[in-house]
Amino acid sequence: MKFKSVFDASEIKAEFESAGINPNFAIPIWKYVIQNPDCVWDEIPSLPSAAYSILHSKFKTLTSSLHSLFHSSDGTTSKLLIKLQNGALVEAVVMRYDTRLGMCGGKPRPGGIRTTLCISSQVGCKMGCTFCATGSMGFKSNLTSGEIVEQLVHASRIADIRNIVFMGMGEPLNNYNAVVEAVRVMLKQPFQLSPKRITISTVGIVHAISKLHNDLPGVSLAVSLHAPVQEIRCQIMPAARAFPLQKLMDSLQTFQKNSQQKIFIEYIMLDGVNDQEQHAHLLGELLKTFQVVINLIPFNPIGSTSQFKTSSVQSVSSFQKILRETYKIRTTIRKEMGQDISGACGQLVVSQPDNKRTPGMVELTDIEDLHL
Repeated sequence: MKFKSVFDASEIKAEFESAGINPNFAIPIWKYVIQNPDCVWDEIPSLPSAAYSILHSKFKTLTSSLHSLFHSSDGTTSKLLIKLQNGALVEAVVMRYDTRLGMCGGKPRPGGIRTTLCISSQVGCKMGCTFCATGSMGFKSNLTSGEIVEQLVHASRIADIRNIVFMGMGEPLNNYNAVVEAVRVMLKQPFQLSPKRITISTVGIVHAISKLHNDLPGVSLAVSLHAPVQEIRCQIMPAARAFPLQKLMDSLQTFQKNSQQKIFIEYIMLDGVNDQEQHAHLLGELLKTFQVVINLIPFNPIGSTSQFKTSSVQSVSSFQKILRETYKIRTTIRKEMGQDISGACGQLVVSQPDNKRTPGMVELTDIEDLHL
């Protein structure tokens, strides 16, 4: 029998309501499981007697397990290889940024270490982006909302997660209902993440973008644009044929009008493909009426057979300068993190770099509560 994840909110609440149990009992159950991941149901105190019977017969505390844990040599990145109940593997990545690095207004930046979890929403991906390792896997299956939330549970045992980005394996908006439900769980107790600390990335699923703000108000949107014209998008992102650039831009205009939020634009820099000065001007013209932050992403190699090369530092710098100075668009260059453990952008594909493998995760026993 296949058990359900206790973090599948709709499932446990439906079972409780059917049995006449207040569905809000899910919250203390989640809190106890987070604090005691190896617990058995009877250890959870103060539940209605009928709740224990339902939990025993239909749910598991965690349907997934931490298969392997890898740490980058510089200590900034940790990659979790998570085994699902059906034996499939997905990856989540913990990234640690020091917000004090650099200057702001001529003064040192305030802050400290900011920890972000990059979450997967599917096993594999059907989008087929030619620069992305996950796309080479093809599409295997959608994750349930509980399997998505469990990535946060596993990661919270090794780091205090403050931010979530749905930029792992899969296209989040192709698993729309599960992603929305998972985010809603993360926003409530015991996780209590702020919506402004959650970002959902998409290649541009137009019909889903149109619903996102109403379903998840305050959650940030990132768009994997990667080219300023439809022809190049189709060349490197086959799924773009189904979502013409003008329709995508119209949906983003509506999203921004309704949400009053900046939109993050992801742009991978591919040598000789989309990184020339003419492309920077085309991108600037395309986005000059939007409130956006453009994130230029150095291409991360996905094997010796890759058809693409990484843009030169000079090309990336010139590209950024045009967007900033000519079009006054805030533009950043993503710091490459986790390349040595294949945890960098575009590198997520189920693999095990044995020389970095940590055979067992150190249990953290001091997680009293998760007010993230």
